[in-house]
Formats: sequence, structure tokens, C-alpha cells
Amino acid sequence: MNNELLRPLLAQDLELVRAWRNSAAVAQYMYHADTITAEQQRAWFAAISQDTSRQYWIIQHEGRPVGVANLYAINQAFQSCYWAFYLGEQDLRGTGIGARVEFAVLEYVFTELQLNKLLCEVFVDNARVVAMHEKFGFRRESYFREHIRKDGAFKDVIGLALLQREWLQLREAMQARVFRR
Repeated sequence: MNNELLRPLLAQDLELVRAWRNSAAVAQYMYHADTITAEQQRAWFAAISQDTSRQYWIIQHEGRPVGVANLYAINQAFQSCYWAFYLGEQDLRGTGIGARVEFAVLEYVFTELQLNKLLCEVFVDNARVVAMHEKFGFRRESYFREHIRKDGAFKDVIGLALLQREWLQLREAMQARVFRR
């Protein structure tokens, strides 16, 4: 894992992460937008700290925390997991950090964990993130109609996935593209 870009989530990060998660800019992309209390945040951290099917990182830029990335539903029997990320610092959107995070997570999942499949789910109206995943080789595998009820309305979700063999074919080109080599 690229430790300059991604480092493990620590207890001292919880209030910053809670502030990001409770912000309208981040909550709009989450399945649940309820305000998270400090107590709920501590309980969540205690639960994920004991859960081997989850991994969380703080995204760093120039040494400062700027967002969160995670793996969940890590399943060695199925050789798969899901992932998600968000930038809490809005001034960094569109700077290429998301692409660097995606590259680092793909490398970790496919070369270190040696999993076969990485999946993610994205609201259908989040076209920028869907397009970014597709640039990395993710394919649309599912369309979940009215999958999430949020803010009094049902929202559709796109399920995307990438296989290890597909990543290994794209890896060098994506590395050159992301890191401008």
C-alpha cells in the first residue's frame, strides 16, 4: 500500500472523518445521510476494528488527511471484495487524487491481497465517478433500480466490477496515465 497516499484509519481521525461524513458534500453520495453522532462514530470504529472483512484508510495529500478509502465484504473464499472512497476536502476534487487512490487500491487488491474481483456501487447520477471507474477498466455488471431510499425518493445504483486479469492488462498504461510517466 502506498503509505504516503493511504495510511490506516486511526482513532484520532474519527472526529475529522465524522465531520466529512456529516457534510452535505460527502453525504449526498452515501447510502445513508443521517447525521452521525460522536457516540455512533466511536461504535462504528470499534466494530470495524474487529472486522477482518473491512479495511479503512485515510487518504493523504501533501501530508494532510483529505478523505477516506475502504474495502468491505472482503471474501477470501470468493476472492472478491467491494471498495469505496470519498474526498472530504472539496478543494481537491478534480486534481487527480481520486485516480491515484483508485490506482493504489487496485494494486493492493490485485497484487497484495491476490483477489480476483473488485466491485463497487455508485449512484446512477454520479456520472463522474462512474466514468472514472470505467477508465480504470471497471465494467457495468448490474443496474439496481430504486435500490436505495434516500431523502424521500428511491435512487438507482450502478454495480461495477474489475477482474484481476483485466487489471493486469491495463496496469502499465494506467500507471503512466495517472502518474504522467
